[in-house]
Amino acid sequence: MDTSLHSDILPTQPRDIIAQTGFFSPLEPEQLEKVASLCGRRSIPKGSPVYLLGDPADDFFVLVDGVVRFSLRFGHAQASAGEIIRCGDVFGWAALIEGTVSRIATAHCLTPCTVLSIDGGALLSLMESDNVLGYRLMKRLNALISGNLKHFVAG
Repeated sequence: MDTSLHSDILPTQPRDIIAQTGFFSPLEPEQLEKVASLCGRRSIPKGSPVYLLGDPADDFFVLVDGVVRFSLRFGHAQASAGEIIRCGDVFGWAALIEGTVSRIATAHCLTPCTVLSIDGGALLSLMESDNVLGYRLMKRLNALISGNLKHFVAG
């Protein structure tokens, strides 16, 4: 997990936020600008879901402020994978898996939260049009998913 956004002064512009997020750290400044142009900001009250199991897998998220609990489910098995998401972490990776239409996990806000939401389809298109950006993010996505699955298997 990346906790680089923990500081007394949080960045406010999407480009500055994603620049301090470990997932996007391999990107060049121009690539960060392209990704930032796809970002929207959402405030979510404590106790509310960011998304639920079965919801459309449309957006990928960066947690800007707050704490989110992430629960992953396969069949009848449910476990916490990555369990607690903190500032600077990304989640909602199903939006970046081509052909995935619905969420396989639930993400609930344990505190009031602010997230950057990134349209998954638009980010996938950007990744395809800029192959270097796409390769760098796919490497990060692979590490993210592998880490989540290891936590799931470990129970």
